Amino acid sequence: MKFDLHMHTARHSPDADSDPFELVSAAIEAGLDGIVITEHDFQWPEEELEELRKFAPQLVILAGLEVTGRGGDMLCYGLTNTSAVPKGIAWPELCREVHRQGGACVAAHPNRWGQPFEKILAEQKPELDGIEVMSNNMDPDLRARAAILLEKYPHFAQLGNSDSHQPYTVGCCCTDFDADIRTNADLVAAIRGKKGIAKVNDGHRT
Repeated sequence: MKFDLHMHTARHSPDADSDPFELVSAAIEAGLDGIVITEHDFQWPEEELEELRKFAPQLVILAGLEVTGRGGDMLCYGLTNTSAVPKGIAWPELCREVHRQGGACVAAHPNRWGQPFEKILAEQKPELDGIEVMSNNMDPDLRARAAILLEKYPHFAQLGNSDSHQPYTVGCCCTDFDADIRTNADLVAAIRGKKGIAKVNDGHRT
């Protein structure tokens, strides 16, 4: 199943331009099987997700969140209590809390904006489940450095996403999972089980 697991909407992320229904339509046009909306420090409630599911019943629609952590941005999936992962939380504490709730944590766009990613790993030892290795906001250099990270840290799951803030970028990169994903629990198990391969989405049309 092809998923885009990192995207933002104008409803809950002030830096995004995407109307949620435009985002869903763009995901279908890109040939995706599912999406995970990850607003900045906010997780969509189920009642709002249901609006989108009724609009596009053929698409699996889930919610995570992109936490603005002290070490950088972290994509968190499967959380039941987002108040326990406040903005500015340190990565080790964030990972412990996400795992306590049965979730998965993936570092967003490692090394972006001069982030000393490997220094953080060495000094803080956060228990990451994976890293984002490609997105619309990762240039060729960042993608190449992420590929090297996968070689050095083979226990990391790999995610390809759009990090979309506009409808036209939805699904430009995706994660192709060798798993049936319908729920947050399915998603967490697939990430932690390294069932996905990050790829540029051939079905995406600009």
